[in-house]
Amino acid sequence: MKWSTPPELRQQVQRWWDKGEILGNPAFPKRLTLKTPTATELRDHFEAVRMWSQQLRDMPHIRLEMREFRHLVFGQNALPDTAWIDDATSAIALIGKQKEARIFGQICMLTAARQPKLLTWLNKRPLRTLEIADSWEKLLAVVDWLLAHPRPAIHVRQMDISGVHSKFVEANRSVLGELLDLVLPAEAIDNAATGSSQFNRRYGFLDKPERIRLRWLDPACAPLAAFACSDLTVDAATFARLSPAVDRIFVTENEINFLAFPPLPNALVIFGAGYGFSALANADWLHDCKIHYWGDIDTHGFAILNELRSHFPHVQSLLMDRTTMFSGKALWTEELTPTQRELPRLAPEERELYDDLRDNRLGKNLRLEQEKIPFGDLLLVLQLIAVVR
Repeated sequence: MKWSTPPELRQQVQRWWDKGEILGNPAFPKRLTLKTPTATELRDHFEAVRMWSQQLRDMPHIRLEMREFRHLVFGQNALPDTAWIDDATSAIALIGKQKEARIFGQICMLTAARQPKLLTWLNKRPLRTLEIADSWEKLLAVVDWLLAHPRPAIHVRQMDISGVHSKFVEANRSVLGELLDLVLPAEAIDNAATGSSQFNRRYGFLDKPERIRLRWLDPACAPLAAFACSDLTVDAATFARLSPAVDRIFVTENEINFLAFPPLPNALVIFGAGYGFSALANADWLHDCKIHYWGDIDTHGFAILNELRSHFPHVQSLLMDRTTMFSGKALWTEELTPTQRELPRLAPEERELYDDLRDNRLGKNLRLEQEKIPFGDLLLVLQLIAVVR
């Protein structure tokens, strides 16, 4: 028989819970889907129908609407026709979620007393609230502090909140962002900064300075003799002020290539940072230099080249061409997570090779890593570059 059973009705209510439709501001009463016996089943299986009806009548927290009918043998009878849950309390009791509901209620009371604007968030995301229930008071403490100290211009580590440390804030940036956006005044939020990675900028904390690693390929161009043969790391602001006596920049993604890059007149080499080229963006002197980017010949290598050109459109690729790709055919490997993005800043021949790799025209997810390209190939290319200065 396919009649609704008590466990099936509980499962329906459990699904309401899992969708967040019971805590918060739920819409009750709610009607349950109830599959009832047909007229033929009433006639042929009356005793089974009677037992089914009694099971439903014995269920607590459910209101049944009955349908009257007359049986030829047993006379006038009534069967469940519609089942209702009248309120959240009944739904919670039916599926045994009283403890969770009590915790949620306590959080709502605390929030109403301290940050009533956050009640809308609680009611919208009750299950997420329960997941972070143990952290809620600390989250409120951070919200309280930022309301009292908007755009503080300090590092998160410098916040003086009892029981709250910087790692807690970093681990909860996503939910804190949702809460702070509801509470802080508009002038305390930098709407141009989005996502967890820009939490500090959005709410006025100081970020760790972006750093750039570089080597002078021509010792004569170093600003100090002590830097001439050094592997240096400087913050972005210092790099922007350098304005060194070079006219050519090389950017490479491989550390060994960076360290082994050979001497070249009036040049320096930068150790790349994947997609993180924002640290270079404020160095206006780079626009007066020829820039060469050397990355892996794979979809991400071309995507990083495309990203670098968003800051410096004149960047030229180095050893990222079809000839280099096929000369290293024996060393091809598989790119684990290729990108499928459109890359509008690639030159025609670069775009053609990128499309071949992205669309697997040469083989499945092929790549040639830059460290597998013979060093002699780099030396030959650099000789040509030196000739056409």
